[in-house]
Amino acid sequence: MSSLNTTVLMSDADHFSTDQPINPYYDESPVDLERARQEHMTIHDMLIHAGINVVKVASPVNSQDGVYTANWALVRGNKAVLARLPEARKAEESYAETILISRGIQVIHVPDGLKFSGQGDALACGDYLFCGSGYRSDAAAQEFAAERLGYEHIQLQTIPQLDDSGRPVTNQSSGWADSFFYDIDLALAIIQAPSANGKGLIAYCPEAFTPASRDLLAHFDGVEKIEVSIDEAKKAFATNLVSTGETVVMSAHAPQLKANLESRGLTVLTPEITELAKGGGYIRCTTLTLS
Repeated sequence: MSSLNTTVLMSDADHFSTDQPINPYYDESPVDLERARQEHMTIHDMLIHAGINVVKVASPVNSQDGVYTANWALVRGNKAVLARLPEARKAEESYAETILISRGIQVIHVPDGLKFSGQGDALACGDYLFCGSGYRSDAAAQEFAAERLGYEHIQLQTIPQLDDSGRPVTNQSSGWADSFFYDIDLALAIIQAPSANGKGLIAYCPEAFTPASRDLLAHFDGVEKIEVSIDEAKKAFATNLVSTGETVVMSAHAPQLKANLESRGLTVLTPEITELAKGGGYIRCTTLTLS
């Protein structure tokens, strides 16, 4: 079996806040910063327990979402395609570039004018790259990243957030179209990578995708699939997880996905997350895969 997430990059939760509500999960309840720090450390400790090498860096100051390192870039080998983030997260772009260069990684910028949410919207499964466009990423940026990093680009789109009249919502803070699945890691997870002995394995929520993308995934034969309910995906952040291919660190409130994973022989670890979720991020969001 091919390993997943052998080394990941994590920052810290020291500057975490929800001052600028740039996705639909933000609410007006205050963040308990000390509890957010404890949650983040629990994720860190469980990743270590799962056998993952965790590289720690400080989070950038004056950046409410600097805890969500998954959005900094998409990394493969010694190359990284850097993210282009909402205005509220701009400080993270140059910071991430400095961090990656310091690790000897060649950084690549997407063409001007394109949005790119890094690993949050581009999940690698062997040579496949499952991408979600329309909210935080442009399809052209994801196609560019896939080509530069040597992936087979699989373009998908999740469903938009709708107002009471059934019309797509524009986020008032970012000015961008919005979705409860604004990054694909809220709708799809990589559980196992393809190997010489078999296909890869993903978990995904069919109802989170547009009809065309749902059909594409249903008929995609390159991986095996576990279906996730809309309730577990949206309310429990079920697919926002980290898997080594043998151990999965995931939501404590997605019992059906947990049972499905355990029935396949995987070990499941479930930290309790409340404060970090107030920023619309979860376990996967706090880790950027380096290898």
